[in-house]
Formats: sequence, structure tokens, C-alpha cells
Amino acid sequence: MGASRAAESDAAHAPRHGVVVRVTHWITVVCFLALVVTGAEIVISHPRFYWGETGNVNMKPLFTIPIASSRDTVPTGYGYVMPDQNGWSRYLHFEAAWVVVLTGLVYGIAGLWSGHFRKDLWLGRGEGSWRAFAAVMGRYLRRGPPGEADAHSYNVMQKAAYLGVIFVLFPLVIWTGLALSPSFNSAFPFWVNVLGGRQSARTLHFFVSWALVLFLVVHVGMVVMAGFWSRTKAMITGR
Repeated sequence: MGASRAAESDAAHAPRHGVVVRVTHWITVVCFLALVVTGAEIVISHPRFYWGETGNVNMKPLFTIPIASSRDTVPTGYGYVMPDQNGWSRYLHFEAAWVVVLTGLVYGIAGLWSGHFRKDLWLGRGEGSWRAFAAVMGRYLRRGPPGEADAHSYNVMQKAAYLGVIFVLFPLVIWTGLALSPSFNSAFPFWVNVLGGRQSARTLHFFVSWALVLFLVVHVGMVVMAGFWSRTKAMITGR
């Protein structure tokens, strides 16, 4: 009985987030915001998307974002052009992307080495059922208070979302981003061709980026519902 209580006490006082998780989290937050802003500026320079290897103003686009462009050579139907911020935005986008990649490598290696993925994120027995997801979703919809276990661990929806971002969306956004580089295309043509070509990679990069933005919005919303300041403090101090 005493050993059990001691274990529960240790769990209660153990850091919710390790140092590596906290540091890489905030570096990723800053870089992701920079990527979103600069990515939007890059899209404004040519708000038309294509499928295949090539795409230009003389080709029919797969779809067009209904906004004015920052280049008067791009037909958008508007009688004016947006300020051209393409130069600095591409440079900062490139720099922020590499910082995110290196940060992700540190997080991934540390997560495997420490067992963070296995202990904290991998779905446990019974957590992969629809009933487990429905129970957590129902509590969110009822705006019920977080469970006692949520103070020290992730619930099933958080685990599924984080695993999806870490092992699906994050690798995809890196892959499709690299495929836009001519040097990457020359060195690894297979990894570009399997996406359908450079313009297909750009289109996929756009949609994956929006999926990450949606995750960010939902993530912040869940943090607000669970207690914004306490959750933010936990990601800063670990407790």
C-alpha cells in the first residue's frame, strides 16, 4: 500500500513535459508561425495551383485562390497587384523550414531514446476503439472538466492527433517542400515523380500545410478549454 501511494505521489509530481519536449515545442511554434506567414506571401506571388511537373500562366490551373497576386503577370481578374514580398519571404521560409527539420530530428531521436513515444503517445490497450474516442469527444462537447489522469498524461484524442502530426503530416510537409527544390529534383527524381511532379508537390504542400494550420487551431482551442494558463505554464516549466 505504501509503495503504491509513493508511486502515485511520484507520478503526480513528475514533470508533465520533459526539457527536450518543451524546448523543441517552442522552437517549432516560432518557426511554424514564420512558415505560415512567409508561405502565405509566397502563395500571393502565384495563387494558382497545378498538377504535374510544370505550371505557368499559359496553362489551365487545377484551382485558383481568388485573391490578387503580387505579380502583374499572373492573371487573377483583379485590377491591382499586392505588394511583392516574395524575396524575403522565400529566404525566411527556407531558413525556418531547416530549423524545424533539425528541431524535429532532435525531438525524434530524443523521443525514441527516452521512450517518450512509447510511454506517452502510443495508444494503450483499448484506447484505439471508437468508444474511447467518443468518450473523450463527448466530454469536450459537454465542456466537462479534464479528468484527473489528464493532468499527467495525454488522452486518446491527443495521442492520435500528435502521432498523426509527428509521423504523417510533418514528414509529408518536409517531403513535399523538398520536392520543390530543383537540386532535390535533380538528385532524387524518384521522390519527386512519385508525388506527380514539382507542381503536384506544391499543391500537396499547400494542402498539408493547411492541415497543420487546422491542427494548430484545434490544439489551441483544446488548450483553452482545458485551462490556457495552466497548460501553457506546464509547457514552460514542465509542471
